[in-house]
Amino acid sequence: MTPHPRAARLMAEAAGTAFLLATVVGSGIMGETLAGGNVAIALLANTIATGAILVVLIAAFGPVSGAHFNPAVTLVFRLRGEIGTAEALAYAGVQIVSGIVGVWVAHLMFEQGLAQVSVHVRSGPGQWLSEGVATFGLIMTILFGIRARANVAVMVGLYITAAYWFTASTSFANPAVTIARSLTASFSGISPADVPGFIAAQLLGSVAALAFYRGVWGNSGKPDTRSS
Repeated sequence: MTPHPRAARLMAEAAGTAFLLATVVGSGIMGETLAGGNVAIALLANTIATGAILVVLIAAFGPVSGAHFNPAVTLVFRLRGEIGTAEALAYAGVQIVSGIVGVWVAHLMFEQGLAQVSVHVRSGPGQWLSEGVATFGLIMTILFGIRARANVAVMVGLYITAAYWFTASTSFANPAVTIARSLTASFSGISPADVPGFIAAQLLGSVAALAFYRGVWGNSGKPDTRSS
């Protein structure tokens, strides 16, 4: 199949990441509004919406850009030699910017102030370990899912749905998501001061997952062309 032009791939990454963040933040606002103070119900609403939109976005944009929507995923595919350095940097830049746009769109839809800063503290060893584990699991899901020729969109959606609940951090597992969520004062936010710790843990988790995959499968076989 002929690859899509770079502009088309970047447009797909932009649209997918923006919709992902609009869903994460928008469903958080809606869940918190309707849950009547029940945090578990608000988190459940946030979880279901996020897992569902991931299935849709990955299935829709995977054939165009690989549907990374995540600089950690892009890093892994760069390390695997399946995307060049210039394009990887372009992907990451687009993911970060469009993630912020998605947060702003969610604010506007719920008639909230556009510019916000989170005060939601998410820090400490448990949170950092959670993000490392969450990202390790996400990358493992993607790589082993591709290898097995499974439905990666469904696998990723289900994994994130589960990881929202089994990790103390609620599984950000994505540097672009982490940066964007620092710019919302809503339920799903993270304090800007806590962003570097999350991103460091996410990058370490992604590299560890790639090393694990290579330990199992080695470097044999043709490069995979799908992702999440």
